[in-house]
Amino acid sequence: MIDLPAGVGAPNLPLQADDEPLPLAADMTPATTVCPGQESLFTMRRNWSPVLARLRSRPPGELPLTGTATALVEDFAELRRDQQASGLRKNIRTLTILGYWLGVENAFHERDVHDLAQLDTHLAAKPVCQFLRARGLLVEDPELHRDRNLAWIETALHALPQPVADEIRTWVDVLRGQGPRENEPRSWEGIRRYLTTLQPTLTAWTAASMTTLREVTSDHLHNTLKDLAGTARRQLATALRSLFRALKRKRMIFRDLARHLAVGDLTSIPRPVPSDLLAGLLDHAATPFARLTIALAAVHAVPAADLDLARGTLELHRGLLRHTLYLEELTHRLAADWLAYRHQRWPASVNPHLLVSQKTALDPDHPAVHRVTLGQVVPPNGPTLDRLRQDRILDEATATGDPLKLMRLFGITEQTAMRYVGTAYPERTAKLPR
Repeated sequence: MIDLPAGVGAPNLPLQADDEPLPLAADMTPATTVCPGQESLFTMRRNWSPVLARLRSRPPGELPLTGTATALVEDFAELRRDQQASGLRKNIRTLTILGYWLGVENAFHERDVHDLAQLDTHLAAKPVCQFLRARGLLVEDPELHRDRNLAWIETALHALPQPVADEIRTWVDVLRGQGPRENEPRSWEGIRRYLTTLQPTLTAWTAASMTTLREVTSDHLHNTLKDLAGTARRQLATALRSLFRALKRKRMIFRDLARHLAVGDLTSIPRPVPSDLLAGLLDHAATPFARLTIALAAVHAVPAADLDLARGTLELHRGLLRHTLYLEELTHRLAADWLAYRHQRWPASVNPHLLVSQKTALDPDHPAVHRVTLGQVVPPNGPTLDRLRQDRILDEATATGDPLKLMRLFGITEQTAMRYVGTAYPERTAKLPR
């Protein structure tokens, strides 16, 4: 059988789930069951719609597989046995359809897996691709491995006129650590948030016939920010300061007019968490994961770190620096409980992160736990992990008033330590009248 292409001349167009499937003969037999091991004659992109329309009503167990394909599916099921039932069924069905229609004698194309899964919410692509890749049965598609945030940034830059697009691209390069000064590269996700904030402003400026950011004046900046307040103003002002600072360092503008742009009250520290909200947080935490996460935030003011249980230390990453924290008895016991639970729950997990979840424990890409998952360990009406962390530092600042101790204890910067001390003892940092 020769599969029909998704579109002539456009092999990378996305397939839509509501596309009308092409007719497929009811007695048609998959090519691999007729000629096992037959390699592809053409590399045109498959249209899985007619195949899926034919197989949708048939459960995976009814699809006849070869012995090799059956063994592959069983290996996958055994490897993912700790996965939730709904997710496992999606993965098993996807691999079964691929094995039935394409056979397992040749490697699968990654694009095929994603195109198939895109047409049905009851199918999944990523775990299947990870499994096939580990066994050398996947032909990877480079386009599928481009960071989605990077792809969004490139699309946004393409929409800007020259040379503004070149100036923004220079700023992005600086944020990625390619500037004249050494600094830790920002993530594509963080850069996308910056550019999302700037996009309406850039669009308005270019629509007003601005051809380069060298034409920006103080009036432009003032008019952009004058009607904003709160978080919206702070985010835009921060992004503008970052943009013009980078362009000045690269000598693409003469003056950094945004250098002294007021971004709002960045020095304020949240008030202490009321004691009634702190009481019983650990007692109400239902899992070892939740108890350790709360202890890390409320006792050591960190969301996560590298653990050395034998030495009783946490190694905290602060940009390019490393800071060692020493565990007290409570956190040491909670960490031991969590590691014992993790080993019992996911014995095959090799994720190097201390904290893992159902989704990340067995993921071959070893991702960190998402911040949303971390935030769910506290009660809905309780303090967030960020507030717990800030409350802990503020409590220590109130007790000692020593910024050097805060820096040694929590691994924070000099500026951050001084802000906490200034909040705890405002009279020490008040400006004297002239």
